[in-house]
Formats: sequence, C-alpha cells, structure tokens
Amino acid sequence: MWVVSGSGCRWLGAGGALAVTVGGYAAGALPVLGGGPLWEQRGTGGTGLLGAVLAAVGLTVLVAAWWRYGVLLARGAAGGVLGTLAAWTAPLLAAPPLHSADVYSYIAQGAMVLEGYDVYGAGPSVLGPGELGAEAAASVGGNWTDTPAPYGPAFLLVAEAVVKLTGGAVVPAVLLLRLVAVGALALIVWAVRGFGRGSGDGERDGERDGDGAVWLAALNPLLLVHVVGGVHNDGLMAGLMLAGVLLAVRGRWVLGSALVGCAVMVKSPAAVALLFIGVLVARRAGGGARGIARGLVLPGAVAGAVAAGASLAAGTGFGWLGTQSVAGAIHTPLSLTSDLGLALGSLVADDPGPVKAVVQKLGLLAAVVIIALLALRAYRGRLDPVLGLGYSLVALVALSPMVQPWYLLWGTVVVAAVAWHSRAGQVLAVLSAALVYETQPSGHTPWYGFVAAGLVLALGAVWLRRDRWPAGAGDLSVRPAGTAVRV
Repeated sequence: MWVVSGSGCRWLGAGGALAVTVGGYAAGALPVLGGGPLWEQRGTGGTGLLGAVLAAVGLTVLVAAWWRYGVLLARGAAGGVLGTLAAWTAPLLAAPPLHSADVYSYIAQGAMVLEGYDVYGAGPSVLGPGELGAEAAASVGGNWTDTPAPYGPAFLLVAEAVVKLTGGAVVPAVLLLRLVAVGALALIVWAVRGFGRGSGDGERDGERDGDGAVWLAALNPLLLVHVVGGVHNDGLMAGLMLAGVLLAVRGRWVLGSALVGCAVMVKSPAAVALLFIGVLVARRAGGGARGIARGLVLPGAVAGAVAAGASLAAGTGFGWLGTQSVAGAIHTPLSLTSDLGLALGSLVADDPGPVKAVVQKLGLLAAVVIIALLALRAYRGRLDPVLGLGYSLVALVALSPMVQPWYLLWGTVVVAAVAWHSRAGQVLAVLSAALVYETQPSGHTPWYGFVAAGLVLALGAVWLRRDRWPAGAGDLSVRPAGTAVRV
C-alpha cells in the first residue's frame, strides 16, 4: 500500500511535521514578549487545546512514519533518505520554538555577553528593560532565569553573533539560531554517512549503511523535534563531536581532537570523545606505556588549547569551568539517580537534599567507571572505539543528576554511525520514539506525557521481540577496533 512504502512514509512524515508546526503556532513555547502577530501567545483556551491536539497527532504520524521507514531500510526496501530528511525538516523551519523555551536563554546569554554581564556569574534576569535580549529574557523558563550559563564560550560566541545580527529581536534571533541547528544537522548527516562509506561489500552496501545511520541519527523525531524545532544546542555539540571522531578514525586525530574541543566548548559531555580518540592514538602507536601516554595526553592537550583559545576569544574567561554542575540542582523526573536520591532522602531525613546529592555523585562515579571499562575494552580490541563512545554517552545520560529527553541523542547519533542495524540501535530507536512524548509543545511535562511515553515503550518492546534485526551489513561495530574508514 502507498502509506507503508518508502515514498508513502516520506510524505506521511512530512504531513506529520507540518501538523506539528501548525499546532505549535497555538501551543508551542511562544514568547511572552516580542513574538509579534505570528508567534503571539493565544492562552490555554480552545485555540491552545486545538493546537496541542493537532501537534500531538502530527507527532504520532511522524513517529509512525519514521518507525516504518526504518523497518523498510533494514529490509533493503527503501532509499532516498536525504530527500525524506529534507521533506520532514522543511515544515519545522518556520515553526515557533517547540517543546522547550531554552532558545530564549541562548539569546539572552548572547545579549549578556554583548552588554558586558558575567554570563557565568548571573542569569538572564539581570537584563533590564531596554537592554538587548530583555524580551528574550522575559520568556526564559523559571528554573533558568537566575541560573548562570552552563555552556562553553564557543556557543556563547555563536549566540553573541546572532544577537548582533538581529539586534536581539526574538523572532529573527530564533530563526537564525535554527539555521545554526540545521547546519548541525547537516554535519551529523555528513559524519554518519562518512562512517557508513567504506563499510560493507561494495557501493550498494555502503550506501545502505549510510542511509540507515541517517535514519537513526538525523531522521529521528527526537532530533527533529528538539534540535530543529526546539533549537537545542545539543545538535551542534553532537555534530562537532561526531565529525571530530570520524576524522580521528581516518587518522587525522589532531584535527579531530580540535573539533571535539569545539564541541566541548558548546557542551562539556563531548569531552568523553577525547578518551576514545586517545584509544585510537594509543593503538596506532603500538600500545604499551608510551602509546597509552600518548593517547591519554595528546588529544586532551589539543582540545585544551582549543578551549583556552575559545575562552579568550569570547572574552568570558574561564568561568565555564565552575558552572558545569549548575543544571544538576534542577530536578528532572528522567534522572534515575535524582529520583532515587529524593525517594531515599524523604524516607530517612526531613531534608532529602543531602541524601539526594550523595546518590547523584554515586551515579556519576558509576558512569565514570563504566566509561573507563568501555575504553579499556576498546583499547584491548574487544570493542569498536566509536561504539564504545556511543555506549559511554548513553551510560552518562542514564546516570546523570539532570536528564532531558534530547540528551539521549548524544549517544544515539554515535551508535547510529556504526551500529544502526544492531540490537542497541533498535533499543535506542524505541527509547527515542518514547521520549519524544515526554514534553509537550509548550515545553511543559504533564503526567499524560509520561503515560504516552510508557505506551510507546510497551509497543516498542513488542516490536523488539517480533522483529529482531540481525547485526551485519548495517553494523560497523564488527570491524576491528581502530580500523580506519577509507573514503
């Protein structure tokens, strides 16, 4: 039937994306000030409800089309993934911010840099009426109004440039930052296809591997909704990180480490990639104490030089070193360690805060141990270093004190690049489809979002049992660890 063919999935998904966009004009994360007639808030009445319903239906259509398209790709019965990506992305380009108000924080922080405020010492609330970014600051979510920026100076340079070019006007600034997000999406596509090229037995297999990787990494509704629609800078971090790892796999580890350094200067979790680039460097140096020393020191030194240069160029200093933990003070229900710590603390003490903090630290310690073990396996040749990086980022997210749905993308894009057709790829696809429902277009997280996510998880579990994808043509994790990809 047309609706279940590759072409049918393409246009069905495009229709879903269009419905998400149209619904967002009534139910999205619309600005409090500066939205003009197009992005004007319409309250929570009938119009807002209708928009929310339309967006939810559109999102479900998009997820269903994506899911079916992935099955067809796994069976070799579909192609044209770049055309599908263009069709699904295009409607979202004109959407208001969706599922999050974080983009207003980005604009306000760029304005703070221009106005001479210490962005690592204060939050957007310092911007007064008449100052650049004041309208964007009025739309910043309550938890972030007085929170210093947790982002690196490279991203602040981007935000500052956007505010300069737009004069801080909300709508143009959001749209310009969305173009940055689309650039990040293109970088992710280039990188995952780069890993796929040179794998498989022949040009057709390599092309199919690249298509499948793009399906899980870039066509993923979680990425489209939160990176393109929500304009999250996680896409820029992931794109720079993945491109740097690809260059390192090709043997250009210095340039690769520099790109990862840029990614760290957007968001710090990208630093995990330096450890696995170090594994590649150590193995190519022949192992031993000298090889291990080179792997542990050199990629970090290159990235450190990039970080120092970005900090000086941005004029914000090194305050970012002290704000990496500020987000952990905000409780998110997806953080297992925060939930467990809060529950235990409530049972044993009047103030659950200290117990919660201990459990959060233990979670991070467990993540560090897991990452170290994965790196050791990769060094010993028992695990592909790129796949080890993907697993490490997933573990880091699962054990972090603050978890947002789109954080899953950190590891998903990496696993997609080398193992989209594997069991891990299937599991990440199910989690992505579920987590996209956790937040509403307005950015709120009502109870029914978790119910919807649970329903998708249950359906996904059934799918995993009935349609297990065999690792093989689409799973580059079977190549010897450290093998360079030839292009």
